[in-house]
Amino acid sequence: MAQTSFSLLQLLIGLILAVIISMASYRIGFLSGSGAIAAGVLGTIVFGLGGFSWALVLLGFFISSSGLSKFFNKRKQKVGEKFAKSSRRDVWQVMANGGLAGVFVLLHRFFPDQTWTWLAFSGTLAAVNADTWATEIGVLSRQKPVHLISGKKAEPGTSGAVSLLGISASTAAALFIAVLSVLFFPKGLIPSGGGFRMTTIVAVTAAGVLGSLVDSFLGATVQAMFYCGHCDKETEKHPVHICGNSTTFLRGWKWMNNDCVNGICSLAGAVTMLLAYFIR
Repeated sequence: MAQTSFSLLQLLIGLILAVIISMASYRIGFLSGSGAIAAGVLGTIVFGLGGFSWALVLLGFFISSSGLSKFFNKRKQKVGEKFAKSSRRDVWQVMANGGLAGVFVLLHRFFPDQTWTWLAFSGTLAAVNADTWATEIGVLSRQKPVHLISGKKAEPGTSGAVSLLGISASTAAALFIAVLSVLFFPKGLIPSGGGFRMTTIVAVTAAGVLGSLVDSFLGATVQAMFYCGHCDKETEKHPVHICGNSTTFLRGWKWMNNDCVNGICSLAGAVTMLLAYFIR
């Protein structure tokens, strides 16, 4: 009975904290209305079922990635026409970036002594954080990015194009989550010894960068892209471009939108950590 009461109390605290953070994020402009609801549900799962260690790593991703979206807005406006959505996350963006992390929190409740749930959780957040930082900072590069497939220089913000600044930002973002994952490793899960900590930092960082590169590869190959005849621009936006005119399908798989790509990026980070854990 005591354990049940504690769990219910933790869930209630998680709900309250998740609602407060989601409402504040909505007021600041980090989340849309639907995004705030989705973040409230996700936060309740992570706070309430995982605890503060899990919540702090999730917050590390959310605060850092959302905060970056607000910097250098004037410089980013010229590439905003290429992106499917604004920096104000909606329900689909929240679930694409954090939904899988919530799944591993739920799995942790069934496998409370298993380290792999935490590692996969960290890997998925490292990947989406790496992808977000790469996008938010990479578009500020003074050097044109290079398309992953053609090898040719492309306009900033082009899906599937990478720059040295973007890759550096991706690595820093993944490392940030990796350090958090070691600092806040849940009590009782972490093996003794510094070697494990360093290995975890390297593995989570690598998983994050790999997930970001998977995102870029999908953007360069199969992500649905559209064309605005009025602006003569390739864009992710559909059915209406930022100028107000309709966009037409150009290439890729029609169902592979930006949210799908982000979800696969998240999955790549988790799978990388699971493989590293079980094949070690």
